[in-house]
Amino acid sequence: MTAAAGETSNTGKVFLYFSPLTFLAYLALPHGYLLDIATTYMLKNQLHASVTAISAFRLLTAVPVYFSVVFGLTRDLWNPLGLRDRGYFFIFAPATAAVFLWIAYSKLTYSGLFLGMLVVMLLYRFVFAAYQGLMALIGQQQLMSGRLSVVWNIFWSLPYVFGAWASGWVAENLKPSETFVMMAVLCLVLALFGFWKPRAVFEGTYDKPQAKGADLLGNIKRLLAHRAAWLAVVIMFMFQFAPGSNTPLQFYLTNTLHASDAVYGYYYAVFSGSFIPIYLLYAWLCKRYSLEKLLWWGTIITVPQMVPLIFIHSGTEAVWWALPIGMMGGIAAVAYYDLSMRACPPGLQGTLMMMVDGVYQLSYRGGDVLGSWIYARSPAHGFSYCVLATSAVYALILPLLLLIPRELIATRDGEANPELEIEVFVEGAEPEPATV
Repeated sequence: MTAAAGETSNTGKVFLYFSPLTFLAYLALPHGYLLDIATTYMLKNQLHASVTAISAFRLLTAVPVYFSVVFGLTRDLWNPLGLRDRGYFFIFAPATAAVFLWIAYSKLTYSGLFLGMLVVMLLYRFVFAAYQGLMALIGQQQLMSGRLSVVWNIFWSLPYVFGAWASGWVAENLKPSETFVMMAVLCLVLALFGFWKPRAVFEGTYDKPQAKGADLLGNIKRLLAHRAAWLAVVIMFMFQFAPGSNTPLQFYLTNTLHASDAVYGYYYAVFSGSFIPIYLLYAWLCKRYSLEKLLWWGTIITVPQMVPLIFIHSGTEAVWWALPIGMMGGIAAVAYYDLSMRACPPGLQGTLMMMVDGVYQLSYRGGDVLGSWIYARSPAHGFSYCVLATSAVYALILPLLLLIPRELIATRDGEANPELEIEVFVEGAEPEPATV
């Protein structure tokens, strides 16, 4: 077998592992579309909550997500059961399932639902930290952060497409208890991934320089000094800021345009699905162009992404426009995640990726609260103001690209970078890996 053939075979095995893991991790995600949209309809239709109460519920139950860095640091320091990332699957996926079952068989109230969702958000963060940290570590070690970003984006999009389409059906046909039992089953299936240990992913993975960490204080010091890491976090925060795309859009479609409840789910199904062909294009582009070029191209294209929403007049138009709107954001979505993987300091993959995920969700929820506030105060024009604010924030990402260390983004996916390899080796060789 030639070296090229061996590399291709190894890459295929890595994809084979992370593809179903990503799909299931996002399908079972407590704040994913499948449960999130179904929960909002429980609040809206059964508990008669207002738009501001629903957005506040979404914001506050996701508090553990905003502090994801804590779970990432835990992943980088603690070795549960001596199994590293697999230990987190064994412990915390079943624990999350148990709480879902408790919610299922409790009386549906605002306070009970709030408490239950807050706990499952917390427990699931440990599972997610292990998954995210492992993927970033493999992306760095095997010089495939771009291609793994494609895998990540495609296979998180599929659960969102399915969840968006299915959420309307779930809300109309399943009892709340049945919805939460379904989520418990998904978490138990995720726990089974702890038994899968492919050599292409796990052989020697935790012994290489990219995996070497320090103690808690040492890790924090190295993270604070890593400029690229902070830029990746800030850029992801700004990219996810879209105050008109969640609760305001849901109420705009159903109340102002008099569309059915299901249209909101249909919109997000098409929106999420439209990214997939662009993700596949990125898999081809990242092997031929540097990440630096892809970051610039993707950001410029995505600045006016949400503007067409200002001109819709019906739910049907919104669903049709979801296709080009989604496609315009595809390159940027993958490139920013590619940047995040490359920017992880040695031994801090879980920490940085969970920081990125945390600010992603904080921006998502915070933008939703701001958008709901604007929409409630100006029903005639508030939605348009939200869309314009989103474009303005996207444009402000462009000057931040100039601050990224060029050696980090100068290469194509799979292309060796001797200068960066030396930096990683020196930084990873200084501290001893921390285990508990």
